[in-house]
Amino acid sequence: MRYLVMIRSNPNFQQLWETWPDDKRMEFGRNHMALSQSLHESGELIAAEGLADPSESTVVAMRDGVAVTIDGPYAEVKEHLVGFLLIECDDRERAVQIAAQVPDAQYGEVEIRPVMDLKSIDF
Repeated sequence: MRYLVMIRSNPNFQQLWETWPDDKRMEFGRNHMALSQSLHESGELIAAEGLADPSESTVVAMRDGVAVTIDGPYAEVKEHLVGFLLIECDDRERAVQIAAQVPDAQYGEVEIRPVMDLKSIDF
């Protein structure tokens, strides 16, 4: 089954990040790369990406056949998505094990959510 592991951040982690020396930031990044490599080797990783700052987002909606865009994050919240892993593993327990290895889980939260199999739905 596929799961999306959503990595969130918040102002508290951002403040902590600002206090870290370069070597600690590099270690954090290397830990992300090591997890991605391990999941790639096990065949469980489908994709892993980081996301730009929410201030660079654009919200798109169709209104009367016209695409309307709004700059900035969709919702005014303190927490925001900073990256994700799309994984395929045997069950939710394994997905939780993987999510627990995401370096960000030590400082905040990551969320896992099953990905719906739209191929099984008869539209």
